[in-house]
Amino acid sequence: MIDEQEEDSGPTPVMRLEEHGINAGDIKKLQDAGFNTVESICFTPKKALVLVKGLSEAKVDKIIEAANKLVDLGFQTAGAYFETRKNQVYLSTGSKNLDTLLGSGIETGTITEIFGEFRTGKTQLCHTLCVTCQLPIKDGGGAGMAMYIDTEGTFRPERLVPIAKRYGLDEQIVLDNVAYARAHNTDQ
Repeated sequence: MIDEQEEDSGPTPVMRLEEHGINAGDIKKLQDAGFNTVESICFTPKKALVLVKGLSEAKVDKIIEAANKLVDLGFQTAGAYFETRKNQVYLSTGSKNLDTLLGSGIETGTITEIFGEFRTGKTQLCHTLCVTCQLPIKDGGGAGMAMYIDTEGTFRPERLVPIAKRYGLDEQIVLDNVAYARAHNTDQ
């Protein structure tokens, strides 16, 4: 039986496996191997899980069974998925034409890869999304905050100020609602 409330609130902590008979020692082994969510276990092939030090194939089978009780990986009807998609939030890119081209803007809850030649507006688009995500949903925003992980050293908070002004937002609040980190390598 899947906990409906938990399903909509984000990743399921691996410690929840204890509720389904997995002992704390085995959970610790999973965490030490980098499995911190039940979903990460569900999405990993069994042959990779049996490589976790200290877990036998029988234990892995039990862990997978418990994980599948917590995470719904099954099918649903197209109608049910259609109803879910009706509530999809899209972020405005700041360009009505680009939003139309993308089918309403950038879809939230997904990973969107932006790539292109040097000086084509990729960073500007990301700066704009840092602001538009803070707009009310009815205005093309997400009524939320932004997380900017900078892999190229191009983030400039001062670029957010004129964008905030364009949308009539308080620039200090906009700046405070953007979490920033510079990633220097993939190990961070």
